[in-house]
Amino acid sequence: MTSAANDLEPTPAAPSGAASRTTLPRPVPVGTPYEPFSEPTPEPTDRVVLTGLRARGHHGVFGFEREQGQDFVVDVTLLLDLAPASTTDDLGRTVDYGVLAEAVVADVQGEPLNLIEALAERVAQTCLRQPGVRRVEVTVHKPQAPISVAFTDVAVTLTRSR
Repeated sequence: MTSAANDLEPTPAAPSGAASRTTLPRPVPVGTPYEPFSEPTPEPTDRVVLTGLRARGHHGVFGFEREQGQDFVVDVTLLLDLAPASTTDDLGRTVDYGVLAEAVVADVQGEPLNLIEALAERVAQTCLRQPGVRRVEVTVHKPQAPISVAFTDVAVTLTRSR
């Protein structure tokens, strides 16, 4: 018999008067180490939102964009549990959005990148380093993008979680 078939065979007779039982294999998720089941932690629904952060950066694929620079506008939405701050009125129990705004501006003013997608990723990683932030949505606007037709805005939005 195969080993799988052997796993379903009854165990040897139990000693004097004890009932015999069939041993069945324990199901274990394939490809993952066994861990006891636990309920997933619900994603927080509380938000801290910064909209319209403006900074000059030198991002773009064209040389003139990198030389002259242009204004970028960034919106961030952080998802985190605000209950500790809202019940204690303690700034230390939430994200200091003044500090975060300065960090986002520093990201925009930092090392030039070709794509606003890469800039949005940089900003998202900065946001996720803030204590308690579980998820972030970042939109980077490039209102002066070098496009040959009239437009109002060009933007990318990405969402990242930890």
